[in-house]
Amino acid sequence: MQIRAGFAPPGLRSCRFDRNVSWLSFVFVIFLGLPVCVAQQGIVLVGSGSSVPAPLYAKWAEQYNRRNPKIQMRYLALGTSEGIKEISHGSGDFAAGEAALSAKERADGGLIEIPALLIGIVPIYNLPGLQGELRFSGALLAEIFLGHVKTWNAPAIAKLNPNLLLPDVPIKVVYRPAGKGSNYVFSDFLSKSSSQFRTEIGRSPSPAWPVGTPAERSSDMADKVKNEPGSLGYVEAQYAVKMHIPYGSVLNPAGHYVKASEKTISAACRGVEEPDWDRFSASLTNAPGAESFPIASFTWLYLRTSSADPARAAALSDLLNWVFSDGQRIASEEGYSELPPPLLKNVKNKVSSLH
Repeated sequence: MQIRAGFAPPGLRSCRFDRNVSWLSFVFVIFLGLPVCVAQQGIVLVGSGSSVPAPLYAKWAEQYNRRNPKIQMRYLALGTSEGIKEISHGSGDFAAGEAALSAKERADGGLIEIPALLIGIVPIYNLPGLQGELRFSGALLAEIFLGHVKTWNAPAIAKLNPNLLLPDVPIKVVYRPAGKGSNYVFSDFLSKSSSQFRTEIGRSPSPAWPVGTPAERSSDMADKVKNEPGSLGYVEAQYAVKMHIPYGSVLNPAGHYVKASEKTISAACRGVEEPDWDRFSASLTNAPGAESFPIASFTWLYLRTSSADPARAAALSDLLNWVFSDGQRIASEEGYSELPPPLLKNVKNKVSSLH
């Protein structure tokens, strides 16, 4: 088994992670033990969680680790639910993901979630020869992922795409397995769009998908759809952009078909957060506003509210200050949507209050 710290960019093959507890413990012992054996050289901050923002965390690690050799950051892409579990059990210094913490998780683990970035989950597809871009609605996507709409030329798809010549081929649904942040965001959107989906599946990082085949990581989802004609899946927008995978526009509550972009994802955040800009755990799906992309979300940092190790707490504070300054600029350069300035100001104030 290979173990890696940080990420490979989308499309690059990288090692898979075994979720066996003994292996996870081994990984964390290696990283958390580094200050013991190289105390004079500094602290290695360890985080774990979602693969959704993997490309950005790779860039963040690359840039941050150049600043100060005495404070380094490593991140393990284990999935949102696994990251929450690890930080709750005292492993690592932070976690990351796209699922809002439950009241029990906050209380039992002494945790809070802080918005780190804005993301968009987009429906990606592979239809060779299609002339034009597909339109989707939440209701249509719910019907497909419930297994009710089975072919690409089905009337429900043709109705939203009257100007496209749709092929009579089966839809090959691809989904993420249990514990994934993209599941949480996508199922949240589908639950708001379809009462049947809400009743039968609901919002969860671990939906019981009735049809399709799984793709373990975000990069696996992108690879699978890109290489499988007739397939349909969902992934963070930057995977689709950088791997040149077609992705559709989605109907928002204002009645507009909107494609994910830095502008439309920011519009969704604005629609939910204005005027107070303090709803750190808010859902951004189906946000109001003509320009709002309807499958937007925060990707959060999960943090302990207090620390017993002053040195590690100071190092983590340095990392967080960087994430919410230079890190936001780097995110924009990589195509992501930065936190809007009023929200960023409140996030910085919250971070500064942590001990």
